Amino acid sequence: MKYVHVGVNVTNLEKSVIFYEKLFGVKPVKVKVDYAKFLLNQPGLNFTLNVRDEVKGNQINHFGFQVEAASEIHEHKVRLEKEGFFAREEMDTNCCYALQDKFWVTDPDGNEWEFFYPKGNPSALSSADSNGCACSS
Repeated sequence: MKYVHVGVNVTNLEKSVIFYEKLFGVKPVKVKVDYAKFLLNQPGLNFTLNVRDEVKGNQINHFGFQVEAASEIHEHKVRLEKEGFFAREEMDTNCCYALQDKFWVTDPDGNEWEFFYPKGNPSALSSADSNGCACSS
């Protein structure tokens, strides 16, 4: 497989393109009046934005990037905060049978993006899992 493809419905293409340019660190390879396409080599992702009249955020729970090193969590968080995104941070959190460091940002339509680094595998779910933890591992 070369790319995973994800298509997201958005209400404002211009705002969404700006958000995703900053999130991914690349410009889209194609932009039309009602469509934009990003191709990321690392990770292999074909990501499209499709304009709709109405979107009710986070219909898919969330998206995420698993990073290879704990230091990458801080690097991405600092980078995105410099772009003006508020990052909700969760360090040493036990979520979905995984001890993780993570942070979250939200796109203009309410879709959440998680950057996470798995640090261990606890044998029990945390109390957060039963209260709506968005699992990533």
